[in-house]
Amino acid sequence: MWKALWLAALAALCAAQLPDLKIERTAPEQPLPFSHKQHVSTNGMKCQQCHPVPDPGDFATLPKTALCMGCHSSVKTDSPHIKKLAGLHAENKRVPWAGVYRVPDWVSFSHRKHVTSGASCEDCHGPVAERAVLRREKDLSMAACMDCHRAKRASNDCLLCHDQR
Repeated sequence: MWKALWLAALAALCAAQLPDLKIERTAPEQPLPFSHKQHVSTNGMKCQQCHPVPDPGDFATLPKTALCMGCHSSVKTDSPHIKKLAGLHAENKRVPWAGVYRVPDWVSFSHRKHVTSGASCEDCHGPVAERAVLRREKDLSMAACMDCHRAKRASNDCLLCHDQR
């Protein structure tokens, strides 16, 4: 009996500490305003221009300030936000963006494998190109991933995404 109570308490504690990946979140406060709509829809930029996926391909990266300053050394230079960006660039510091999408540490996820198998950025991140402010709006739960894998006839083998412990 004590074992069952202990296990139930442990499960409740673990569940209380896990983020609910199913619910939409409010947009996190960012150190600088950034409109994907402005940069993607209006200026025609592509996801991979700012978010390359370097080897081994697990993560899509965030741009260095040098990329931003490629345009912003002459565009909107009087903006206090661009001045802050230029200051970070001059100090060789990255913009400390607040994360919007993140999978748990025990889940292996390769952006490269997903993109090369035909998944679009929008499949997991939603219509980012239409957003002036970014928030998590897609379900990142295991059930959602497994549903997508089933729909695309991809493996749902546990060890494909989870480390063997």
